[in-house]
Amino acid sequence: MSLSSREVDLFERSRGRLEAIAYRMLGSAGDAEDAVQDTFLRWQAAAREHIETPEAWLTRALTNVCLNQLSSARARRETYVGQWLPEPVLAGDRMLGPAETVEQRESVSIAVLALMERLSPHERAVYVLREAFGYPHAGIAEILDLTEANCQQIYRRAKQHLATGRSRRAIDAAEARRIAEEFLAAALSGDVDALVRQLAGDAVSVADGGGEVPARTTPIVGALAIARFVRSSLRPTVAERFVGAEVTLHAAVVNDGPAVVAVTGGRVIGVISLEVTADGIAALHIQANPGKLARVTEHW
Repeated sequence: MSLSSREVDLFERSRGRLEAIAYRMLGSAGDAEDAVQDTFLRWQAAAREHIETPEAWLTRALTNVCLNQLSSARARRETYVGQWLPEPVLAGDRMLGPAETVEQRESVSIAVLALMERLSPHERAVYVLREAFGYPHAGIAEILDLTEANCQQIYRRAKQHLATGRSRRAIDAAEARRIAEEFLAAALSGDVDALVRQLAGDAVSVADGGGEVPARTTPIVGALAIARFVRSSLRPTVAERFVGAEVTLHAAVVNDGPAVVAVTGGRVIGVISLEVTADGIAALHIQANPGKLARVTEHW
């Protein structure tokens, strides 16, 4: 069934919101784009004259697409090579969605997106719609064909699964960039002690190479071990020997948090996202899988 220009415009006005919901649910910008495109095809095939509230219909259709993708993604994760981490997105990308509140910014952080792998598909959907987009439980229940009481219970369970015992520090974009600059300066100085002072004592470093590039398959634990690893791996001579070309390192804001971006020949080859807590930098999430760096490269 062909779409009128008004119906196309209506969908396009919703595209940014739909992408932001899908990205939080799936942890992948590429998968989010596919989910939105699938939703568009469902919109095109629907009996639109009977749809009273297009925004609600589109949200429900997208959520169902994402739930299907999450179910198949669980099987793919079982055969994934090494550690799985979400796809990073640069500040200003509409995929990040609303960022007015602390809860909205935290829900799109690499740390929380990684933790959301602990959730069932329905827990993830409820958490995203409630925490990041402020949907009432009654509305979420309607989207997911649940009772409102069940929806509230799922939300509480999701929050419990995401609790780490660490108090993440709320920071704005300016402070995020400052932290990234200080971390990069310490890394390039070769001063291990300077790096250790920025890290929490029980900090953890996790890397995702996806089997495409060399990356540690087990986490590095402890401030000193991480500082030594960062000092050795970020030295320009080491990085350039590894990729066979000049590598430049940049402080950046990624997923509303501090990050270091490695670039060669205009292509992003690595993103180190820093999780900041009251005790310092508690985690490094290193994304080196080329398949998860295409969007960052496009927007760099």
